[in-house]
Amino acid sequence: MTKAEKYDKLYLGLIAGFVIPVIISLIFWQFSANHNSLAGYIQRIIKADIVTHIISLCVFPNIFLFLVFNRLDMLRATRGVLGITIFWAVLVFAVKFLL
Repeated sequence: MTKAEKYDKLYLGLIAGFVIPVIISLIFWQFSANHNSLAGYIQRIIKADIVTHIISLCVFPNIFLFLVFNRLDMLRATRGVLGITIFWAVLVFAVKFLL
């Protein structure tokens, strides 16, 4: 069993596709919060009405993760990344049009 086969799991793609946007959002917070708390930063992006923009930018690295898993022929993990990315897209739609 090769390493790619060993790690080709749906849950790995789901976890990676969820955790990477969260990490990217924390990096955004660190570089743009002007030493505000996380709650203050969230209030500021809500007030500026850019929540959907921030979520979209944070999910963007999932494209690269998708391409890497696809290139390594890790199709189950690719499916997980695609599934969680669709979840993020539904979340953006809900925030944009329902809230």
